[in-house]
Amino acid sequence: MKEWKVGIVGLSRGRGLVNVFSGHPDVKITAVCDIDSDKVASVGDLFRVPENNRFAIFDDFLNADTDIVIVATPIPLHTEHTIRSLEAGKHVLCEQTVAYTVEECQKVVDAVKKSGKKYMMAENYTYFHYIREWKKVVESGRIGEIFYAEGEYIHDILDLLVNKETGEYYWRNERPPVWYCAHTLGPILMIMNDRIVEGCGVTSGFKSFPQYSDRPGFLDFELGLFKTEKGAVVKILRSQVSASPHFVWYSLYGTKGHLENRRARGEGLLYVRNETEKNGELFTSETSNPNAPEEARSGGHGTSEYYMIRDFLASIVNDTTPPIDVLRATEWTIPGIIAHQSAMQNGKWLEVPRLG
Repeated sequence: MKEWKVGIVGLSRGRGLVNVFSGHPDVKITAVCDIDSDKVASVGDLFRVPENNRFAIFDDFLNADTDIVIVATPIPLHTEHTIRSLEAGKHVLCEQTVAYTVEECQKVVDAVKKSGKKYMMAENYTYFHYIREWKKVVESGRIGEIFYAEGEYIHDILDLLVNKETGEYYWRNERPPVWYCAHTLGPILMIMNDRIVEGCGVTSGFKSFPQYSDRPGFLDFELGLFKTEKGAVVKILRSQVSASPHFVWYSLYGTKGHLENRRARGEGLLYVRNETEKNGELFTSETSNPNAPEEARSGGHGTSEYYMIRDFLASIVNDTTPPIDVLRATEWTIPGIIAHQSAMQNGKWLEVPRLG
């Protein structure tokens, strides 16, 4: 069995992925890269990466002996780091989202096709245990055809937008909340096996932080409303400054029944008309698969990343299409870009382009 040599660039978010990959029996972490020398040293020491394969400069990192590059750098760098890794002959697993513009998304699509290498977007929420269980329910036909779905991802990251003591802005301050849409749209569209064709967006503006009204990252929230290719309607809500607990929530309405999770982890609801005398049965809302091995919990998002990286590696070994290939990844990225454009145009409905 081939041992896959993996290099990881971006060791803040990438640190968790190092844990997951290092636990795979057919993987060896052979290179790490970050502008923070302390992170390079600590991660390099922990995973016994040779000193000459620890980098602060991306160009040098690309020349290292690796088969796979994990791109976990800030999103504004995803396009460059993905394309250059592909051009260097590496397979790429890239953190979400693909890019910040439709044009950049197209450049990534073109680079994947030209390179012949595997690309997968690391949308780990689609690998939550309960999302996988819901997909089985939907595919069984129990709740019928889904005609409406909602997703909310509320995460107060004010301290990642600005240093309140010094006033220094961090990179996420330029990211409108709905651009970071794959945690909501990814699971919904995967379950529905559908894609967005048209959308609009709306926001209340900067009521919470008017002093930052020139920075889109501080928008109170953004809501995206979409129509799908199969004729369903999808609504998503995103905020990164809301004074609210961190939660992710999904709700699926079908012609026969309904699925949703509670806003706290634990239980969810499955209701199927005429199937039972109950008003609904409690259904799993756990992110971790209880049957997963202990090493599957090392990534920091339940057991999701354990299964995610195995699917990615399997696509390389078997020369198959990755589950979240570049086209699907753009279908989970571009609707957020369009929704923000709409929100800045008073909620005008806009076409969502399909790349190819």
